[in-house]
Amino acid sequence: MNKADKIFKETMIKILEEGTKDEGPRPYYPSDNAPAHSTFITHQVHTYDISKGELPIITLRPIAIKNAIKEILWIYQDQTSSLDILKNKYNIHWWDEWESKDRPGTIGQRYGATVKKHNLMNNLLDEIKKNPYGRRHIMNLWQEEDFKETDGLKPCAYETIWTVRGDYLDMSLTQRSSDFIVAGHINGMQYVALLMMVARHCGLKPGKFTHYIINLHLYDRHEDNAKLMIERESIDCEPKLILNPEKTDFYSFTIDDFELVGYESVKPQLKFELAI
Repeated sequence: MNKADKIFKETMIKILEEGTKDEGPRPYYPSDNAPAHSTFITHQVHTYDISKGELPIITLRPIAIKNAIKEILWIYQDQTSSLDILKNKYNIHWWDEWESKDRPGTIGQRYGATVKKHNLMNNLLDEIKKNPYGRRHIMNLWQEEDFKETDGLKPCAYETIWTVRGDYLDMSLTQRSSDFIVAGHINGMQYVALLMMVARHCGLKPGKFTHYIINLHLYDRHEDNAKLMIERESIDCEPKLILNPEKTDFYSFTIDDFELVGYESVKPQLKFELAI
């Protein structure tokens, strides 16, 4: 069993056996407007060493990562919260439900708009190059002043901390909330892609990726799928995410520069009613 599958099964079992059930949840199911209750555990830490071939992608159901990486390009390359760019450039529509009332056509002063306003991406790239062994290589999307500008969903994956370790660049991701069975491995893989691009830009190799999740939850309508996935047999494969070796500039990478090879998954795919 690969590392990601092992972590997933252990995590789902822990939620089902030891988790805390929420009360008065904010999310709801759009199909019938019913409250989307969840069971959660806290302070979960998952570490993968990319340099040793470890990746946060499970084989227990198909995980499509292309759109996940496109979302990262939208946030950190385009540095915008424009829904038009997200839809027209990347053909991604899942943010439509969170369109800002204060700033129509966007998700508000959030994510990419925050990256641009505070010059977070350029500052990070410059500082890693100028002072590689510094201990202040941090990008934080949780900016209270930005939240006051417009409405909008506050960032879930909101902080990355970067550390140079010899020839390697390590990165940790802090996420306040994770619908782990649906998006956990999508979030993990998209931030591994970000780590790979930043490492290449700075002349380094991707090292360790640590995902720290504060509230890791399972929605009530997903419990049957969780139990089914626990019973599924993991596929013995060695997936690799490959970044075009001919490019070195962070802003030159496109989705076509990424290739996931050697990945297999258990089918059929499962359906999840998403809470918003």
